[in-house]
Amino acid sequence: MLTVYSPGANKNFLACPDSIPQPECCSDSSTPPSDDEYRSSRNIAISLFRRYRNYVDRGGGDNLKDFISAGVNAYALGCTDEGLRKELIDMKESGLEIEVMQSYGGSTGLKSKIISEEIEECILWLSIIFVTILCTPQPTVVRWSSTPSVSDEVRLQWKGFCALIANAYYVRGMAWLPVKTLQLEQMAVVGRAEEPSVVASRMRLVFSTLEVVSPQWPKV
Repeated sequence: MLTVYSPGANKNFLACPDSIPQPECCSDSSTPPSDDEYRSSRNIAISLFRRYRNYVDRGGGDNLKDFISAGVNAYALGCTDEGLRKELIDMKESGLEIEVMQSYGGSTGLKSKIISEEIEECILWLSIIFVTILCTPQPTVVRWSSTPSVSDEVRLQWKGFCALIANAYYVRGMAWLPVKTLQLEQMAVVGRAEEPSVVASRMRLVFSTLEVVSPQWPKV
């Protein structure tokens, strides 16, 4: 069973329904202190978005798994993809700028505005992480809420895609699938397939999520 992040032994560990009150100490900050990253849905959205942007800008398996780990914690705390999307949209509309992460964590002091396309892709990645968790043998991650993490529409769109990869991972010990196989799954479900490079990136996200929540091999 995966152990989720606990922000301080003497602090209350809040779940993340969309109605979580925003702590006053974070009301004007785009970089919540590390102990507060998981203490409101707004802070969780900021943390996820910064890690998403860090991976997109810099690449690297560690940066991807950093984003995935934040997504897994969001799942465990009861967040939904739509709830976090709303948080990011609200921040964008308010003009909030998000601080850029340093390559080794922390912030650079540089800030940039949130772009709508970034929100959509970040939340799509998060949705895929959530659906991947749903495809794992239970319980790999315990969720502190009975609210579904994704909508039925999103779950149906990605469940077959993620399940194919999970089956290859758990049953056959594979860490890769032919892109064409996954494109055929997309064609069957939504009537179109994404570009091979995009499908490959989605596949890597799913395999990396499985490695985070349910490692099958010892680290070298």
